[in-house]
Amino acid sequence: MASQSTAAAVNGTPSPSSSDLPAIFVLDPYHADAIATLKAAKDIDLVLPGDARRSRYHDEATVLVIRSESRISRDDIQKCRKLQAIVKQGVGTDNIDHEAAREAGVKVFNTPGLNSESVAELSIAMALALARRLPEVDRRLRGGEAIVRSQTLGVSLYGKTLGLVGMGAIASVLARKWIGAMDGHVIGYDPYFSEALWSSVPAGRFRRVAELDDVLAAADVVSIHTPLTSSTRNMISAPQLGKMKQDAILLNAARGGIVNEDDLLDTLKAGRLFGVGLDAMVVEPPTAQTCEALLDFPRVLITPHIGASTKDNQSRSGVAAVEIALGAARGQELGNRVV
Repeated sequence: MASQSTAAAVNGTPSPSSSDLPAIFVLDPYHADAIATLKAAKDIDLVLPGDARRSRYHDEATVLVIRSESRISRDDIQKCRKLQAIVKQGVGTDNIDHEAAREAGVKVFNTPGLNSESVAELSIAMALALARRLPEVDRRLRGGEAIVRSQTLGVSLYGKTLGLVGMGAIASVLARKWIGAMDGHVIGYDPYFSEALWSSVPAGRFRRVAELDDVLAAADVVSIHTPLTSSTRNMISAPQLGKMKQDAILLNAARGGIVNEDDLLDTLKAGRLFGVGLDAMVVEPPTAQTCEALLDFPRVLITPHIGASTKDNQSRSGVAAVEIALGAARGQELGNRVV
């Protein structure tokens, strides 16, 4: 059987070489369904993470497809000769230099909303696990300790108040789950609140407040769902931690750097907070060494930014990201543009 290029030549139409096609460089691991979608496209030059050409993206890439692992700096963008777009799976794009992309005319896209169910599930799981002291009891049991039930009391989340820092798509899904599962109430703070995102949340069960401190003082569980920006970095520091209830639970499944980890450690040393769940930290991925001080506290639960890491979600959001990339390579603007 003649090759595609040979057949085209016989028909009088030269087949484009890979160098003539727009090049999509996938820099980070993606779900197999997303990769299959890219491989099915015959009008692109595809470079995958394990390809020897990956390091040549500065010279060859038309579109970059990334996740949180890769950081695209000003220097990277300035070195790129052909780059037209960067597509980031998920909502956070703080690993891309927006200003440099804007100056270079490079479009930046993300996939907001698609991770919402998965991140909300992890937040609920963390809250329940901490409230019932599951990580602590499990570690103690594995260490050979005899657990005395009367001395290992947790707290109930039924009817309790969830405080949301950030009221975007993830927060709205979490609010619905909290109200349904806990029969509780929700209080939230977000200066960029969108009523459309909250139309399906029972109006009588949540309220939005104008000040962050109002959320911190009222909530039994505080859950952070805001992007990392210059205004949100260290947003939860010593003064804010001091406003929280003595036995509150703090969750961060957003971005490392929003919670000041040094101040959080001091708060725990002072005997405040019932539990802390961190899926996002300043140093990622976290290790036993980088988290050693925090892990000394039995009711601290740390996970390596796995909020979106379900098979279902990685397929769905991965395919969405590569479809945006294919559109960008074809001169189309699909999906949500950030820059």
